[in-house]
Formats: sequence, structure tokens, C-alpha cells
Amino acid sequence: MTQKENTVTVKLSGRIDSTNSAEVESAVMKQLEGITDTVITLDSEELEYISSAGLRVILRLKKTWPDLRIINVSPEVYEILETTGFTEMMTVEKAYQVVDVEGCEVIGEGFNGKVYRIDRDNVVKVYKNADALADIQHEREVARLALVLGVPTAISYDVVKVGDSYGSVFELLNARSFAKILAEEPERMDWCVSEYINLLKKVHDITVPEGKLPASKDKIVKWLTDIQKDLPEEDYQKLEQLIAGVPETSQMLHGDYHTKNIVLADNEVLLIDMDTLCVGHPIFELAQMYNSYIGFSEYNPEIVRDFQGFSPETAATFWHKCLQAYFGTEDEEKLQKLEDRIRCVSYTRLLSWRYRHASGDTEEDRKTCELWKSHLSELLARVDSLSFDLEGDGQG
Repeated sequence: MTQKENTVTVKLSGRIDSTNSAEVESAVMKQLEGITDTVITLDSEELEYISSAGLRVILRLKKTWPDLRIINVSPEVYEILETTGFTEMMTVEKAYQVVDVEGCEVIGEGFNGKVYRIDRDNVVKVYKNADALADIQHEREVARLALVLGVPTAISYDVVKVGDSYGSVFELLNARSFAKILAEEPERMDWCVSEYINLLKKVHDITVPEGKLPASKDKIVKWLTDIQKDLPEEDYQKLEQLIAGVPETSQMLHGDYHTKNIVLADNEVLLIDMDTLCVGHPIFELAQMYNSYIGFSEYNPEIVRDFQGFSPETAATFWHKCLQAYFGTEDEEKLQKLEDRIRCVSYTRLLSWRYRHASGDTEEDRKTCELWKSHLSELLARVDSLSFDLEGDGQG
């Protein structure tokens, strides 16, 4: 038996049937003697079979500990529990297949994990968070919502164990990320831009039912609070006013929209890595995009090569072409004004990210932050609205 916080785990093993069920029940009750108001977990990783006599033991345990749950259940035992209705009476979790991604190609990467190709037909997204089951469930739910609302994406069909963490398995035939296409076939730049922006607009055209996804603006407001002490009071007040003026909308945003999260699979363009899905004004999406191609790597341009796999020059060109395609203009004066507004949000996000994730107070950390703060200060001196409506400069 192991105990952690308000959970006690008891291991079951071998076979539990009429010949030993009383003995097993006695042993379990002895381990749990004096334990109340606690979640009891039956770890069934080594359980080979359970009969009706064993099931009655579990029912009696559940009467004493209503939050009883069973984990690491083999397919054979799970079938018994499902057939007899136990999966409806309590939490029953299957054992997870173990997958090794050593040497596998990375075809995508987002804030919370990496996507590896494990064979010709399948990929696995491995989460950086070791306790990722809740994250996986969240992503499966929002990906399902996105698919129903019309976003071409892949749905996870299995959960697996990968090292010390967990992963979601997806079927993606011959998938190649747009990052890989840009790196290996630079002549397809314009095709990538067109498909990338068409998909982005499709996402932004979707209105999400209220309460289904978190609001991106709430995160931005939190990030702004994170960096308040690092900004001159005048800059902070103006930035706070500008962000407050951005309207709250129900438009779907991906939240981490870059070329490693867009894949070409069997001639279909799909959006993956859906755990960052949210709602809000498109400026929040475009700010993240700017950071992916320019912002993060402004001080050290090689960062974008390490992450996306293509050169800083390719990244800058791709971003500018995307800006033109998204807004439908090649007017450089208009594009500069729009980019200035986007960058105000970009640097807010970057400075907050550095505040939360910097590995240490290194010289590069300090110089990077100083660069972002100087850019932000310059922008705030000339930007009076975050609206994309340059004609009326009304919020919209």
C-alpha cells in the first residue's frame, strides 16, 4: 500500500475468484484499517483475472469508500468490468501501452509538448508535464469541439505512456509539418502562406458557444500584471488602457499557431496541438505568431532555426507574407501600423514568458528583456489603439 496526500493506493495481483476472494478482501481491509475520507485507488497492473466473487469484494469496498477507483486495468479485466457495469459505477482507467520515441522524427511542437512520428500511419503527442492525464483529457475535448465546429484536425484515439509522461496517439498518414516543407522546399513558400492563412481565417470565422473555451484576453491581462514592476509606470498605464480597449469576442483562436502545428497529411491541411484553443480578438493570435517567427529570436536569431528548422530570413519573409495575406493588402504603411499594434501585445507576452520561464539571470536573459522593453516603449510612444480598423481607429 502507498499513501500520497488524500489518496491511498492498494495493489491487486494474480487472479481473484471464489477460491481466494475472502482472503483478498481481508488483506485489503487490514491495509485500509482506520483510513477514512480518503480516495482509495486499486492498482490492477498485475491483476490477471477477476470473477464475480472478486467483483463483490470491490462493491463492498466501494460502500465504505465511495470514491473508489481502479487504475492500470488490462484489456481482459477491463472487458469484465465494462460488461458488468462497473465502468459506469466508478472510475476505471485502462493500463497504458508503453511507447518509445527514441530516434523518432519530431513533426510538430507546441508550448505543452512534442509530436513524434512512431510509424507510417501514427504520431504521438508527448506532453512536457509528467502528470498530463488532465491535459490530455482537456485537449481531446477541445479537439472534438473544434472538429464539430468545422476545424480540420486529428482526434486522439489512444493514450499511451511515454517515459515518465503520457502521450496522445493520432492517425496522421504521411504527415509533414509546414515547418519541414518550408525548410526542405523553399520554393513552396507562397503555397504554404496561402494554405496557412486560409486555415487561420477559417478558424477565426468560427463563433464558439459561450463557456466552451477560455478567453485569451484573460491571459493577456494576467501577463500584463506579471510585468508591471518591470515597466515604467507611464508605459504600464498606457499598455493596460490599450489592452482593456480590445473587445472581447467569441471568435475561435488556436493560441499557438505556427508552422510546426500545421501539417499536410494525405494532401489535407490539418491543425494539430489543440490544447491552447481559446476565444478572443485575432490580435492575440497574431501576436503569438509574430513571436514564433521574430519576437523570440530577435536577440538571438538562431533560436528560430533551432525551433522551426528554417532560417531567420525565411521566418521573417514568411511572417511578412502572412501579414499581407491575412489583411489582404500590400500597402507597407498600413502593414507597419498593423504590425506595430500586434507587437505591443507580442512584447507583453514575451516579457511575461521570460518572467515565468527564464532559466536564470544570464546576460542573454537580461539583454533580451532589455531589447523587448525598449521596443515596447518605442511602440507605446506612437500607438494609440490596438484596433485593426485603421480608417476609423475604432476598436474592432
